[in-house]
Amino acid sequence: MVAAVRFLTTGLRVAWSAALGLVYPPTCPACGGATAEPHALCPACWSDLRFIERPYCQRYGTPFSVDHGVGPLLSPRALADPPAFGRARAVVLYDGIARDLVHRLKYGDRLDLAPTLARMMTGAGGELLREADCLVPVPLHRWRLWRRRFNQAALLAQGISALTGLPTEPQTLARVKATRSQVGLTRAARARNLQGAFRVPEAARPKLQGRRVLLIDDVATTGATANAAARALLRAGAARVDVLTFALVAGEALSP
Repeated sequence: MVAAVRFLTTGLRVAWSAALGLVYPPTCPACGGATAEPHALCPACWSDLRFIERPYCQRYGTPFSVDHGVGPLLSPRALADPPAFGRARAVVLYDGIARDLVHRLKYGDRLDLAPTLARMMTGAGGELLREADCLVPVPLHRWRLWRRRFNQAALLAQGISALTGLPTEPQTLARVKATRSQVGLTRAARARNLQGAFRVPEAARPKLQGRRVLLIDDVATTGATANAAARALLRAGAARVDVLTFALVAGEALSP
């Protein structure tokens, strides 16, 4: 009986989706062109994305220009200034269509883009997701959240959680300092700007004890935000913090 009900429910859901597809055909979230399935990019937009593939720095996830094929590769920055987080990974470089998608999500109220980006992040971050115990989105300060009305990192974390089953813990990290915009700041200035910006509330500390946290955000630039957030989580008892973003701001590929 239960199997029959489940079969009927699934059949009705498929039929309803097919009917909606006839009335509202799926379109590319980037350009609006026709696609075969919802939340999927069209071939033209997909080909414009610059996916990050090996070889890359094992700590920062920054791609290298040459694969020397000798063990784990670390960038000079990772050797000279190792981050508080363990590993950072991103899906694509932050340019072209990737930049447009992020801007539309953050500033154009295109919340429908979150499932598309979350699905791509889930595919690229498989290694980190398999080793994580929970997802923590990078929080916004309450005034910025009030102005924007949503936190794009939290939307991405929810999408990844729906695909993987990993729990999302949005209340374990708070942004207590209203920092100025990071745009245009040097790496050192970004780090200074974020000093004391994040805190784990006392009530949330038990949720972090010994857990492996995967920090979620839309874009990584210098890693300063992830570094500051990771320090707060580690001080509160997290066993490890890794970072997963949709895009990575990078100049020329590094030479190992």
